[in-house]
Amino acid sequence: MPRQQQPAARPAVRPAARPVRRRSYDQFDATARALDSVGDRWTLLIVRELLGGPRRYTDLHADLPGVSTDVLASRLKDMEQSGLALRRKLPPPSAASVYELTERGLGLLPVLAALAEWGAPALAERRPTDAVRAHWFALPLLGALAGLTREGVLEVRLDEGEFHLHVGGGAGTVLPGAEAYGPVYGYGPADRPDARIVLGAEVCLELAQGAATLTAAVKGGRVEVLGDGPLAAELRGE
Repeated sequence: MPRQQQPAARPAVRPAARPVRRRSYDQFDATARALDSVGDRWTLLIVRELLGGPRRYTDLHADLPGVSTDVLASRLKDMEQSGLALRRKLPPPSAASVYELTERGLGLLPVLAALAEWGAPALAERRPTDAVRAHWFALPLLGALAGLTREGVLEVRLDEGEFHLHVGGGAGTVLPGAEAYGPVYGYGPADRPDARIVLGAEVCLELAQGAATLTAAVKGGRVEVLGDGPLAAELRGE
């Protein structure tokens, strides 16, 4: 007698995945809310990198040694969801995408400047395992140059590399350009700098910590100023 055909088993229905809720301090407090957005490891360092302007994912990963690709992608996604950063495609012929800070993300500039000032004394000695990039000196140096009155682009040359800063205005704020909502420094040499300075990383840190003044460092030959314009003249103390 032929066997009766068994009805086909129905595939198991999986419940719809719930969106992952980011961890929160669940406190009705401004500091706690801020840390909900930027308190994860690597987030503020990503902000530091994006303060120099739009960057590709590969460039971010190269200048954040130690971060895994999964963690970097996760942090960038969280920053997009929090309104701190956005991703956009570059115009043709480039097909690449870049990440950049939103106005809210750029509002973290004084926060990063304060952290750089607070952390500078911990850089008395470089550990053998420490990575370094030239542009990591940008924020500490900008604080030391906040009193400049002549506006312009200043190119900085260190043994570790080059970067450039947007300085001047005499506003006396933590960082010149803090209200401009745009990059205050850039990677590599500037196209048309108004002045150039050449100095060592140790001098840069002394300036950031207030252990030395720019005027004294220039007169003592520890900082070389190049250029003939008003900004260069002010840097020389003329």
